[in-house]
Amino acid sequence: MARIVVVTSGKGGVGKTTTSAAFAAGLARAGHRTAVVDFDVGLRNLDLIMGCERRVVYDFVNVINGEANLNQALIRDKRTQGLSILPASQTRDKDALTFEGVQAVLEGLAEDHDYIVCDSPAGIERGAHLAMYFADDALVVTNPEVSSVRDSDRVLGLLSSKTRRAEQGEDPVQEHLIITRYVPERVGKGEMLSVEDVGEILSIDLLGVIPESSAVLNASNSGVPVILEEQTDAGQAYDDVVARYLGQQREHRFITEKKGLFGRLFKG
Repeated sequence: MARIVVVTSGKGGVGKTTTSAAFAAGLARAGHRTAVVDFDVGLRNLDLIMGCERRVVYDFVNVINGEANLNQALIRDKRTQGLSILPASQTRDKDALTFEGVQAVLEGLAEDHDYIVCDSPAGIERGAHLAMYFADDALVVTNPEVSSVRDSDRVLGLLSSKTRRAEQGEDPVQEHLIITRYVPERVGKGEMLSVEDVGEILSIDLLGVIPESSAVLNASNSGVPVILEEQTDAGQAYDDVVARYLGQQREHRFITEKKGLFGRLFKG
């Protein structure tokens, strides 16, 4: 049975879509049939980051409305075997997503996939609620700054109370924390929350820390999930995230300040 993973946050611009693309590609590279679904109706950025925007013919809303079937709307990734993308509509509003329609699409995807990654819009409106409602796992993405962490805490409240698992009294959604745009040097100067600060506020399992990196923007502009850029720090960090999610033990990297030659010679 497919496992549904929502990638969510309370604040926009923290890297949810980048994370969704990288995480889904990583799962597929590990041999799991994976579909990634764009719930951000009206904006539609996932297909750009996945590099398949020119191949979009039908979208999520077309499938919900019966104007196309899943096989017609799913875009098979050319680089990663076993990875499919279901794009959002740019021409509809968020009310086009219905509870029954989303449920039917997820059930259809579950027949042929091991994982379904739901790329949620920011905030707590309808699209975000539907993206998280059916989830088994949640990747809560936050930047190490107070407003982002505070908004993520609000999302954690929704995950514990307004999901199918909560309503039916099942085991709760498994929550995992991903901290993005992390700069240890700024943490050292007191300009940014530390990993420990964020963990203390949110109190959920830390899945990974993604460093601030030009590789993320370069990969997005090229239409390549950054996890495929294996020589970059961000690509390696996302590879660690996927490995940890799948049960491997890996040390957290990119969370300590890099020392220059002088610092290495004269520690402390």
